[in-house]
Amino acid sequence: MPPMKTVFILMLLTAAASLQAQSSGGPSMIRQYQLKRDGKDLRLVMKTVNRPTAARPGEVLVRVRAVSLNQRDLLVLRGQYGAGGGGDMNGHVPLSDGAGEVIAVGPDVNRLKVGDRVAGTFFTQWTDGKRTAQVAASARGGGGVDGMLSEVIVAHQDTLVRVPDHLSFEEAATLPCAGVTAYRALFVEGGLKAGDFVLLEGTGGVSSFGLQFAAAAGARPIITSSSDDKLAQARKLGAFGTVNYRTNTEWQREVRKLTGNAGVDHVLEVGGRDRLPKA
Repeated sequence: MPPMKTVFILMLLTAAASLQAQSSGGPSMIRQYQLKRDGKDLRLVMKTVNRPTAARPGEVLVRVRAVSLNQRDLLVLRGQYGAGGGGDMNGHVPLSDGAGEVIAVGPDVNRLKVGDRVAGTFFTQWTDGKRTAQVAASARGGGGVDGMLSEVIVAHQDTLVRVPDHLSFEEAATLPCAGVTAYRALFVEGGLKAGDFVLLEGTGGVSSFGLQFAAAAGARPIITSSSDDKLAQARKLGAFGTVNYRTNTEWQREVRKLTGNAGVDHVLEVGGRDRLPKA
């Protein structure tokens, strides 16, 4: 797993064992985390619920082995993401990203089989074509579709992808949100090529993946952080240049200097309105 990662791996069973769980009630029951409305706030609680079944055509059961936490998941918990500002999140299973193995298949399943190692996709109704309002509403773990923070999930085979043998469950669980976002931004939308200067803002999940992708493609990534320790790690991962934006408040000048005053070719923009003018 990349050493510099702000999507923190949660081993579901380990986490569950550390909490005071309800009785599992036998093999027909599973444990899962849900969001519970507590006044104006949402909090995370563990429940014992009926084990789902792969009853409809194309459905499979997945035993979840690892999940990852993204910034977006924290916004869901704070009621700042999804329809109605999170008002419909009571009883919702959070976390978009996870990986595990197929333990049962339903009717007409032809892409997966029992034992396959799989990860969930972020949008459960986007396999091709343009993004639409319907696609946006199908984001896993954000209101329209339950997430991965459960011992077992049921999912349509088209919302899962096989995990390569060289990746652990933990590594695969970090990819769907942050990894795909960085890859699509740089290569699909940005057309990144060898030699390009790339500005990466901060050392969160998207920027950390972007750093490694850019370096692997022969580009020249420049990354910012408020931590010198993280910048040291970034250099080990292939950063062409690093800038501490806390000790260097005019960090954009140092970034430009690192490019020979030419400026960068790409900005993987994650900082929002506070950083955009300088980027």
